[in-house]
Amino acid sequence: QVQLVESGGGLVQAGGSLRLSCAASGSIFGPYTMGWYRQGPGKQRELVATITNGGSTNYAASVKGRFTISRDNDKKTVYLQTNSLNAEDTAVYYCNFHRWDNRDFWGQGTQVTVPS
Repeated sequence: QVQLVESGGGLVQAGGSLRLSCAASGSIFGPYTMGWYRQGPGKQRELVATITNGGSTNYAASVKGRFTISRDNDKKTVYLQTNSLNAEDTAVYYCNFHRWDNRDFWGQGTQVTVPS
């Protein structure tokens, strides 16, 4: 099993920034991809950004240029720097750990709220 602990969510005004963190622990071995997904009110969970062991990144079109994903392999931690936030970014943000054997693990979620 892999455990994920997220932090950094909160309430921020439009145009503001937040930095989300997710620390992984447990059965971590082999290559893995970490990422962030989000689920807004009345919406399905969607991809925000992912990053591989080698540092390759992938972003949703809606956040490209505003959000930056990074990771510290020694700390087994992934970060999401969110800038220029707007009301459409309001959601519960979930950390994802995709292991080499195609198993997925999820964090408990952290709320990001941007009032309109």
